[in-house]
Amino acid sequence: MNRNEQPIIVGLDIGTTKVVAIAGRKNEFGKLEILGFGKAESAGVSHGVVMNIEQCIRSIEMAIDKCILSNPKLEIKEIYVGIAGQHIKSLQTKGERVRVNTEDEINKDDIDLLVRDQHKTYIPAGDQIIDIIPQEFSVDSTPFVLDPVGMSGVKIGANFHIITGDRNAIRNIKRCVDKSNLITRDLVLQPLASAAAVMNDEDLEAGVAIVDIGGGTTDMAVFYDGILKHTAVIPYAGVNITNDIRQGLGVLRAQAEQMKVQFGTALADEANANAYITIPGLRGLPPKEISVKNLAHIIQARTQEILDHVVYHLKQIKLDKKLHGGIILTGGGAQLKHLVQLTEYVTGLGCRLGYPNEHLAGGHSENLMNPMYSTCIGLILRGYHDFETGKMRFVGEGGNYISVPEVAVDEMDHSAIITDEDEEDAEQASRKRPAIKKLFESFKGKFMSIFEEVEDEEIN
Repeated sequence: MNRNEQPIIVGLDIGTTKVVAIAGRKNEFGKLEILGFGKAESAGVSHGVVMNIEQCIRSIEMAIDKCILSNPKLEIKEIYVGIAGQHIKSLQTKGERVRVNTEDEINKDDIDLLVRDQHKTYIPAGDQIIDIIPQEFSVDSTPFVLDPVGMSGVKIGANFHIITGDRNAIRNIKRCVDKSNLITRDLVLQPLASAAAVMNDEDLEAGVAIVDIGGGTTDMAVFYDGILKHTAVIPYAGVNITNDIRQGLGVLRAQAEQMKVQFGTALADEANANAYITIPGLRGLPPKEISVKNLAHIIQARTQEILDHVVYHLKQIKLDKKLHGGIILTGGGAQLKHLVQLTEYVTGLGCRLGYPNEHLAGGHSENLMNPMYSTCIGLILRGYHDFETGKMRFVGEGGNYISVPEVAVDEMDHSAIITDEDEEDAEQASRKRPAIKKLFESFKGKFMSIFEEVEDEEIN
């Protein structure tokens, strides 16, 4: 397909510490060219939950404005939005259904009816089922069927992974986007978007845990035998580490953040016991000497607590010893020095950093090839999955196909340059796409139906 026939898709990651907007378009090799990039400090969001609508709107508008400023020829109307927060929960259920027309082969309608039955699952008041993800199916007495369509049988069943969230928290995020004069094309669970950006077929087959350490929450998605087994949102992340440093060492928040980024390490044993950081005194007070070793002890205590939660979730689903692909750390907090080694020590599994590089075209700024942008890149990939599977029509104004003229390399800050490396990677990229396709096809996209149901109730 010609480059200009591909839609430009915008991902918006609304986090606790930052709001990021990235506009991307696929080139002829299936790689993403970044056509616009904007980042703003996040305000009004705490642990993934909107606490102040007006402040959140200002942060979104600032990120979108910076994205357009990086490429003035962009026109941003519709976006894919990432969602997380400590209100997101998951549970496992099992469902069965006796078929009416047993002589016919099992078709997609039978699967849809089985999935629809799971909406009757009991969940706490105020929560909403976001997504129902079938795992392995069974047909009569045959277990572990990956795809029963086309088979014969009287009774079909399945194990389901159900994701729930607080209805009002989700609506508040959409309200912030609406008031920023943007249209939400879809809301996507952040750990699943991050997984799509950093994972490939081999990871999906071997079994991995994606651990996205953000500002306010640590998002987790576990895959085994090619399917999503578990999702979780741990309410501790980078902000908690910064607060621990601030309180433990008696410094300002900005100083604590700078020390964490510049001198912090997740392993106290690796810190230099003779190294000290000098902090300017406040209002004429003498400067303060901070031990790098003490800083490391504070950071290790909190990061170890986060990793203990990761191990707890893996033990809950009995996969703490079975993930041959180990743990993939991503998100801004994953860049903490020696965190990979601490993760391997605490979990007993192999670990690596997850970068969204393999999906990006060559020639991008190194700033974009960063774990903190995994969610945003994953949101763009979700949009392209909808486009390529025909689930979403991309048209002119009012649709998600936002056409812009060809962009010259020197006219934008984060330019897209096609290199010879793309041709070499084209075949490899085409092999990796099925993992993303498989990942997204299992989700039923129930986020937007939340708002459709509300509107229906009001009409009735």
